[in-house]
Amino acid sequence: MSITTLNSTLVYENPWLAVREDQVEYADGSRGTQSVVDRPDFALVLPAERDGFHLVEQYRYATGLRSWEFPSGSWPPGSAGSVEEMAAAELAEETGHTARHWHRLGGLHVANGTTGQVVHVFLATDLTAGQPRREVAEQDMRAQWFPRAEVERMLRDGTITDAPSLAAYLLLTLKVPTV
Repeated sequence: MSITTLNSTLVYENPWLAVREDQVEYADGSRGTQSVVDRPDFALVLPAERDGFHLVEQYRYATGLRSWEFPSGSWPPGSAGSVEEMAAAELAEETGHTARHWHRLGGLHVANGTTGQVVHVFLATDLTAGQPRREVAEQDMRAQWFPRAEVERMLRDGTITDAPSLAAYLLLTLKVPTV
């Protein structure tokens, strides 16, 4: 289907996201509105060792709940680098770990009906422990290692509800069934 953007209006913007409203024309000539949230891409890391994974738990303001997730994040405003560097920075920031081996599993659209944002998924192995360097908004974060069977139980029973974490784990099992 072909869609032509007729005009675009910035509705809201802050350092982390922008919301725009586009007036569009569809292939049949009819017109409509598309609302888009522009957010930077981010990296998600599956830090694996001893047949298990390191997860982080933090309070998520939008849901009002604490959430177990794989470490993830994007560059802060004003910073830049490759997605590989972003993944390494997020792993170190949130868990304190560094990894000797990295395997890029792929990229996934987070919510392709509203944003073009991509999560770049990486498997990190041969880990070395260190001290986390968390941002102010992550001050209540905690990191913990879980055996693979426990992570799978948490995914099945709804303890882990973070969609990028669930999708990343599925991608891992499809591409690297044994870690």
